[in-house]
Amino acid sequence: MLQVKTNEEIAIMREGGRILARMLRAVAREVRAGVSTAALNEFAERLISDVAVTPAFKGYRNFPTALCVSVNDEVVHGVPSERVIKAGDVVGLDLGIRHRGFYTDTSVTVGVEPLSAETRRLIEVTRKALEVGIHAAEVGATTGDVGWAIEQFVGQHGFSVVRELVGHGVGRKPHEEPMVPNTGKPGGGVQLTVGMTLAIEPMVVTGGARVVEGARGVWKTKDGGCAAHFEHTVAITASGPEVLTMA
Repeated sequence: MLQVKTNEEIAIMREGGRILARMLRAVAREVRAGVSTAALNEFAERLISDVAVTPAFKGYRNFPTALCVSVNDEVVHGVPSERVIKAGDVVGLDLGIRHRGFYTDTSVTVGVEPLSAETRRLIEVTRKALEVGIHAAEVGATTGDVGWAIEQFVGQHGFSVVRELVGHGVGRKPHEEPMVPNTGKPGGGVQLTVGMTLAIEPMVVTGGARVVEGARGVWKTKDGGCAAHFEHTVAITASGPEVLTMA
């Protein structure tokens, strides 16, 4: 069932989204060679505790931590561990919180220098693909329009979008209808209406688009190619899409 939010509920999500955006920005600044992914999660959990919000992912579908940290060929749902980040790594950070009864969700990918030219381009194309998808999320457009815009943009730059993993509605629950694929046909899928709140999240890879689910629910590229992931929580409004997860 589609969940449409009132202006008051979107205001709560905007407030939570700003808190979340500041947190993720702070965590991203901690990404460097020599830091473990567990240490990044510990830092994120301290930030969450300090502002008295609830982590969205910890305990959700048995996920053990507040922060997802996905490195190199890990696309999403990477579990923080004693793994130490190295120079050249591509580190995806995915964080969500519950604030005043509503969830917001955001992610960013950080490269640890030195990086290859292709890796830098992958990260930048994925970041811009998120902007393209958000721009397409107008009232009256469809989830297919959003996915088509993302897929076309990514393909023009020589990369592939992951098909098995998709964006989604978010708000009263961490995952709501509708699903928001990063592929699609213009006019296909669910029509967007005022009050919808969506997590738009392109996942882009250097090689083939196939992914496999490994141990502990971590999704990886099948061919070992590198992955990048960016995400914002977006409200569909009469005046256009509004990014709620901005500091």
